[in-house]
This record gives sequence, C-alpha cells and structure tokens, in this order.
Amino acid sequence: MFHPKIIFRIMGLLLFIEAIFLTASVAVALYYDEKIINELLASIATMVGTGSVLTFLCRGRERNISRKDGYVVVTLCWIVFSLFGSLPYMLSGYIPDFTDAFFETMSGFSTTGATILQDIEALPKSLLFWRMMTHWVGGLGIVFFTVAVFPIFGLSDIHLFAAESVGPMRSKLHPRIAVTARWILTIYVGLTIIATISYHFAGMGWFDSLCHSMSTIATGGFSTKQESIAAFDSPKIEYVTTLFMFLSGINMSLLYLFIFKFRFKELLRDTEAKTYTAIVVMFTIAITIGLYFTTPADAELSFRTALFQVVSVQTTTGFATANYVTWLPILWLLLCSLMFFGACSGSTSGAMKCVRISILFKVMINEFKRIVHPNAVIPVRMAGKVVPTSVQSAILAYTVIYIFMLIIGLVVNMCFGMDFLDSFGLSVASVGNVGPALGHYGPMDSFATLPCVVKWFSAFQMLVGRLEFFAVLLLLTPVFWKKR
Repeated sequence: MFHPKIIFRIMGLLLFIEAIFLTASVAVALYYDEKIINELLASIATMVGTGSVLTFLCRGRERNISRKDGYVVVTLCWIVFSLFGSLPYMLSGYIPDFTDAFFETMSGFSTTGATILQDIEALPKSLLFWRMMTHWVGGLGIVFFTVAVFPIFGLSDIHLFAAESVGPMRSKLHPRIAVTARWILTIYVGLTIIATISYHFAGMGWFDSLCHSMSTIATGGFSTKQESIAAFDSPKIEYVTTLFMFLSGINMSLLYLFIFKFRFKELLRDTEAKTYTAIVVMFTIAITIGLYFTTPADAELSFRTALFQVVSVQTTTGFATANYVTWLPILWLLLCSLMFFGACSGSTSGAMKCVRISILFKVMINEFKRIVHPNAVIPVRMAGKVVPTSVQSAILAYTVIYIFMLIIGLVVNMCFGMDFLDSFGLSVASVGNVGPALGHYGPMDSFATLPCVVKWFSAFQMLVGRLEFFAVLLLLTPVFWKKR
C-alpha cells in the first residue's frame, strides 16, 4: 500500500535539507567575494519554496512508511536532488545546458565523478564546493544521511534504511536504525576532518584540502583541478589520498569497531576486508612491475603510481595521477577488471563489492566439489558463518542484472556512434560509479562530447548502480504497483 502524502512530504523535507547544504556554498561565495550569490540564493529559494508547497499540501497525521514507500522515496529523492542540485550550475551560467547540468549533478550525488567540464578551474570556488558537497552527501546516501534526523519529524525510518543501504550482508551497530546512522555519520564526519587536516599538512591550501577530503571520503573523484591530483605534483599528497581512499573502502561498521571500540581483531578477521586488501596488494605488485619495465619511472614512482591508481579504481574514487589508457594494454586491462570488483560492502564505494566476489568464487568452487561428491552438503561460509541460500540467490541475481546493464549500456552507446572501447568503458564506469572510463573518456578527459541521449542513459546507469539496481528497477516491474 502506498502513502502518496508521506512520499511527497518527505520530498519536501529533503529539499529543505538540500537547501541547507547549498547554504554552505553561499558562505563560501561570501568569503571569497564572488558574484554568483544571487544565483545561489535563487536556487535555495526554489528548493525551499517547492519544499514548503509539498510539505503544506501533503500534511497529515499518517507517519508510518511502508516498504513500498521506502523504495519510491529512495529513488525519487536521488532524482529530485539531482534536478534541483543542477540549478546553481544553470542559473550561474557555468553549465547552461540542462542535460550537462543534470549529468554533472547526478555524477556528483552518485559519487561517480565523471564530469562534462573542460576547464574546472574556471568555476568559482562556491560552485566547486557545491560539486564536492554533492559527493559528500551522496557518498553516505541521501536518505541514509537523513535517517539520523527523521525521528525529529516522527517519521519511521526502518524501510528507508532497508531501501537505501547497499550490500548483500548488512550489519547494524545499534538496535535502533537512527542511532546506527548517527554513529556512521560521526565516523564519516570524523574521517573528513582528519583527511582535511592531513591534506593541509601535505601541502594543500585549506580550501583544496576540504574539497578533496569530501571527495576522497565519499570515494567520488571530483577535484578542484582539471588534472585531478596530478596537478599538485606532490608524493605526500598522493600518499595521503591513497590512505584515505583505502580507509573509505572499508565497511563503516568495521571502522566504527576499530576506531571507537578498539576491536582490532574484528578488522583482521573480516573476510571481505582481507579480500579487499589482498586485491590491492596483488594488483599493485603486478602493475608496479609492469610500469618499472615499460616506462622511464624508477621503482618508487612506479610503486606510487601503481598503488594510487589501483586504490582509486578499486574504491571507485576516480582520482588520477597518470593517464593509464596510455600504458601497456595489459596494465590498463588489469585496472579495468578492478572496476568490477569495488571495495567493501557498507562503504561509500561502488561496483560489485568484494563480499559478492568472494561469495561467487566460493559458490563456484562448491559446484566443482558437488560434481565430484553429488551427495555432499557443502555450505558457503563467510567469516565462519554460513551464507543463507537466499543471499546466494540475491547475489547471483545481482550479478546477472549487473552484466545485463553493462550490455544494454554498451549497445546504447554504440548505437549513437561510439566505438566498442569507448562504449564498454563508459558503461562499466557508469554502472560501477567509477568515473574515469577507457579510450577517449579516460582519467584526464571530459565527458562533454558524449551524445545527449548517451548522457541521459549514463546518468540512469549511475543511479541504478549507486542504489544497486533493485531499489530502482523494482519500480519498473508491474508486480510492485499491484495493490495488496
């Protein structure tokens, strides 16, 4: 059963929250005496005005959110946030085209990091800050972020949490969802502050430090420089970025136990965390060796470049210090495979996540064992616990949908004149929320030249990839809309 009034009232409340976030950009504009304050205020007024109308027209006593309401709210809020979040770009004239503005905003909120901008440094600092803010809010999850404050309005939060949270195996830090959200929010903010200070001491100015910390912790990839992290030409900054990208790829619950409860063994025993670390180590070693023998770089530079690109791609952050599409094909092919892996579930990264890869691998191994021993009962285990059959089925379904979306994206892109490598790379980067793709849309390139239809479909891929398919695609099935 649906509750339209609740859905639209929540949309109104979310627009108020988006307006609050945009207010921070107004403060930046005032501090740097920029001339787009009126345009930013007009954007805020539009958000507040629309939110007020929705809240007023949909007022009522009903406060319980059904599961169906939760999925509708989650999908709608990402679209609504992106629609209204594009206003500062359009009203200021820096991205006048609606398609481009929406693409940039959806790329921000979905933490994809793909950009249509060809001269990022020409933007005023207030707009640069808004780009980072879209990352920061979207990284934790728009709805998940607000779950911490929804109880203030007397709204139920469990179904919103279920629809927003991603990953096959979820864990709660507290019996109450709102408390869990606040703890995770505390970690998120804390990491952002620590990263900001670290960036500053590594050589960045305070503004760049704050912007890049927001982008790093959200595993987004937007930068204040057209050449990304490479523009700073600083080994210290590269190592700091690598460290915080890696930390941001770890499950937030594990980070909470590690930081606040000092339960170090939980992190060391976690199967997914060990898989994540092992992938980083193996691919870094392989690419380091490849770069050392195929480029003029010395051992340290080869290692630093390899480590940075591996962590950036696996966590789907999308920062770059090198144009990997110019490397030996086998090297960028290795990086391309990482676009499928992703980091840990419960983190801000995209793609499939290491836990799914691990479970799929174990299911495959067990199938070989069953061929040899057909009567044997061979459970799939993760961290010593049996993975339920329902979870295995969900992961298999997710994998099929993932491949299906990649193929559809490939076909759509090629229908509009893109070659195979560009089409495949764009589809992988969009669905996995990676950002940089392959071919002409690599880490140092802009997505401005994409056909209009491709931009819209790519934005759709970003959305479904960020919400891990089911929350969005479920709305496209007839059974979802049947009354029960």
